[in-house]
Amino acid sequence: MEFAANGNGNAKALGLRFLIYGGTGCIGGLLGKICEAQGIQFAYGSGRLENRESLRADIAAVQPSHVFNAAGATGRPHVDWCEFNKIETIRSNVIGALNIADVCWEKGLPLIFYSTGCMFDYDSDHAIGSGIGFTENDDSNYSGSFFSKTKGMVEDLIKNYENVCILRVRMPLLSDLSHHRNFIKKIIGYERVVNIPNSMTVLDELLPISIEMAKRNLTGIWNFTNPGVLSHNEVLEMYRDYVDPNFTWKNFTIEEQAKVLVAPRRNNELDSTKLKQEFPEILPIKESAIKYVFEPNRKKKNIVA
Repeated sequence: MEFAANGNGNAKALGLRFLIYGGTGCIGGLLGKICEAQGIQFAYGSGRLENRESLRADIAAVQPSHVFNAAGATGRPHVDWCEFNKIETIRSNVIGALNIADVCWEKGLPLIFYSTGCMFDYDSDHAIGSGIGFTENDDSNYSGSFFSKTKGMVEDLIKNYENVCILRVRMPLLSDLSHHRNFIKKIIGYERVVNIPNSMTVLDELLPISIEMAKRNLTGIWNFTNPGVLSHNEVLEMYRDYVDPNFTWKNFTIEEQAKVLVAPRRNNELDSTKLKQEFPEILPIKESAIKYVFEPNRKKKNIVA
């Protein structure tokens, strides 16, 4: 994955110095690459989010202009892990997230918090196929998994901090098809998949935008997804057409899926109007997925022009 340099001003002249938590994770690691491409000074935090004094020590050492929290317990290989490791999940997703928000508020620092949109599920007011998505003003309506429960709980608290920019990420797609956090990598490895339209985040396009959001000192809650939805089958069809023409898959129902999961999964559409108004250049989800994810992995001989 390559990120272009940003010509919107010299990073040193803007006084940018980022402190990033979650450097060993997908988003945190990619943030470092973006900073390198844009010439932004950055450091990964060495403190534990659960330890306030270690966070203060990191801030004193780095003297950041902005702090980024891309850390948290999401579970490996998936969120069912959180069902069996609830204390670890609470310490990371609740106590840790609140600690870094509070310490940044104490120090007068803006915090960019990569959260999740997996706190919502289609309902009668936001029906599948209706095009009516959950907005930033909607409270979580889903707590069927312990992961989602902790995320909904902490968002409801952190949104009161005026220094925090909360980004709701969903089903991340990225051009590195081998990365275990890539939604594509996950579903191509499943024997069967459901087929439900969902909001998704193309990280190759939107993560650089999160850097721009930091530069603009934007705060509040943001649905951090590309406009529109993609179904599981649409994603897999693009994978087949662009990457592996021999790839096949089978579908099953939500009821059948529930039998093989510890915690039920959520499906939703998030309204990205607010993000699109601030950044009109953001592509609709299918266009973005093709441009940033599938075209870079295209096997030309497989595509009929």
